[in-house]
Amino acid sequence: MKILVINCSPVRDGATAKICEMVSQNVQAGNEVKSVCIDDYKIALCKGCRACHKTAECFQKDDAERLMAEYEWADKIVSVAPSYWADVPGQFKVFIDRCTPWCNTHEPHAKLSSGKKGYTIALRTGPSMPECERIISTIEHFHGHLEIESCGKLGLCGIEFKENLSGHEEEIKNFCDLILK
Repeated sequence: MKILVINCSPVRDGATAKICEMVSQNVQAGNEVKSVCIDDYKIALCKGCRACHKTAECFQKDDAERLMAEYEWADKIVSVAPSYWADVPGQFKVFIDRCTPWCNTHEPHAKLSSGKKGYTIALRTGPSMPECERIISTIEHFHGHLEIESCGKLGLCGIEFKENLSGHEEEIKNFCDLILK
């Protein structure tokens, strides 16, 4: 099985990156695992021109297609996103916007191979879950338009720094077990 783990945060060494590392380690046995960071890709803002609704591709030539090639490679995609003002980080939102050529709401549209499964981990510094649910909802909505089946979600509260992950290791490992089913 091919598993893509995406750090939806531009921070390469924070709590989100640590969760990505934990997930990658826990799902590695017997699988091909790639871990990427949204900050590894230079993606321009969507211009809202809707030309892709007619052509199934964006006129802008940047790294959006390169990241979508990683999605195409994977059987399972694990998105790990922190809260930036109660939603996904802007860099990841820009990527979502640029995926309009692959969106199933217009024809023609580019398509990923069928049968892909998506998993989402959201984290936030505060103590309540609704903010995590909003992040999860954003990513699951995105997956839906790419026809990626949403198969699991995990919200983690009280996580500001890597050190705050202490005590959540078992919860993350159990989520990885779900990914491996």
